[in-house]
Amino acid sequence: MAQEDINAAAEAANAAAANQDSSSSFLSPELIDRIQAIILENGLNVIYAILIFLIGKWIVGMIRNGVRKAMQKKEVDPALVSFGTSIIYYVLMVAVVLAAVQQVGFQTTSLVAVLGAAGLAVGLALQGSLSNFAAGVLIIMFRPFRIGDVITAGGHTGSVKEIGVLVTIMTSPDNMKIIVPNSAIMSGSIVNITAHDTRRVDMVVGVSYSDDLDKVQNVILDVLNADSRILKDPAPQVVVAELADSSVNFKVRPWTATSDYWGVFFDFQKTIKQRLDKEGVSIPFPQQDVHMHNADKSSAV
Repeated sequence: MAQEDINAAAEAANAAAANQDSSSSFLSPELIDRIQAIILENGLNVIYAILIFLIGKWIVGMIRNGVRKAMQKKEVDPALVSFGTSIIYYVLMVAVVLAAVQQVGFQTTSLVAVLGAAGLAVGLALQGSLSNFAAGVLIIMFRPFRIGDVITAGGHTGSVKEIGVLVTIMTSPDNMKIIVPNSAIMSGSIVNITAHDTRRVDMVVGVSYSDDLDKVQNVILDVLNADSRILKDPAPQVVVAELADSSVNFKVRPWTATSDYWGVFFDFQKTIKQRLDKEGVSIPFPQQDVHMHNADKSSAV
């Protein structure tokens, strides 16, 4: 029994030695050196590509900031500054990516050919973004509004904060951020509320049919002339515009600075009410008279 165990152990030792010899012959020193060279070469290329991308991105950012400062120093329109620096950044980043890809071992010429072949499909998939880009170019070229203007466009009203490559960012009067695609702005009407320094304030004042219309007109003019925000030229206009169902309506049209528009509008509503009350002029409001008739009970039976 002991002799059998000794023979089995010897056979196992011989098999292990044979396996070690075969594995040593398979992983020859030449093969190991070749594998290490491939890993080292490709690994270095990947590391170089990463360094090219990171350093290139940093340099592109510095160039963008330098161009922005130069344009701002020359007092270029802020919208053009934002749009132009964005274009420069993306174009240079494409060059950086191509350089990094080429370092890994890809041929940029074949890569450009593949991108060109796929350009049609990409264009169809991104046609909305391309239309937004084209609309952004038109906004910069024709300048229907500038940063800081209050506009109504794309179904929204707000102050323009940024004109980007694809979207325009506005802030609503109640301080909400509104992001509107450029194509939505250029495809409809654009109302630039603050394009001019002055605006006309349109208001209506209704008085009773029994009131003295000349007196009412003079009272309204006195209220307007007492407000220093109302411009003398052009002169405010106060005319009888409508004989309505329950009132005689005056159209009141003073001119003021654009920045004073809402202040003049709201203050006038309060001041004219107090002044008309003081002068004994009534401001009518819609009323209904209901007449009730008693039906003859005998006839109803």
